[in-house]
Amino acid sequence: MRSWILKVLIGCLLLPAAWAEPFPANEIHLASEVWPEHTEANGTGLGWDILRRVYEPEGIQLKIRSMPYTRSIGLVQRGEADAWVGSYRNEVKDAWYPRWHYDADQVSALSLKSTPVPTLATLGQYRLAWIRGYDYQDYLPNLKHFKEIQRRSGILSMLEQGHVDFYIDARTEVDDVLESATDRGRFRITPLVRLPLYLGFGNTARGRHLADVFDRRMSALVASGELKPLFKRWKQPYSFDKELEKPHVAP
Repeated sequence: MRSWILKVLIGCLLLPAAWAEPFPANEIHLASEVWPEHTEANGTGLGWDILRRVYEPEGIQLKIRSMPYTRSIGLVQRGEADAWVGSYRNEVKDAWYPRWHYDADQVSALSLKSTPVPTLATLGQYRLAWIRGYDYQDYLPNLKHFKEIQRRSGILSMLEQGHVDFYIDARTEVDDVLESATDRGRFRITPLVRLPLYLGFGNTARGRHLADVFDRRMSALVASGELKPLFKRWKQPYSFDKELEKPHVAP
């Protein structure tokens, strides 16, 4: 009896170690919010296509999980995923960021046409809203009056009822919000700034290795122009021209 109990106890002690084993070397586990035509839950979209082009030639298969943005970050922080998709650089301080971005957001402001046209210099004068966890206050200057909301479904009514002056989001998501407008002509979209998008890796030896693979492959893909047909297929502006074409270089 004691021998049987001892075996059970040893098994229980070893079990957490088994759970703590890293993911297989031939897989990368990615978490992402579902963004239409970018990171769809069924594995389609520009973002997934780019990342497959990065990792699959290295024999690394994508394993994806779809969930809200802040939960995606938490999954990586708990070691339950290798990276989350769609981060702005250094958004999360304890994450590991590659040098290369994989795409870019055209951050835009949605408002009623009766609201003055905003600029980066004047945006801080207005009441703003964006999705919780997007932290635009870290990337747009002098913002003072803003609120974070849980979902996009009530944005148009917030604008119409004067609860906020502008809704801030990537252009693709702003366009998606406007799909539900009964009178789209009442609204205006104002481009503000382009922000590169990154993978946010766990700050571990595995995360740093996968980030190194990402940087090496992105350097080759951008140099060869192989990604251009993907952007064309998904009808998105190419994210490696002009000021965004080079990888980030730490000061």
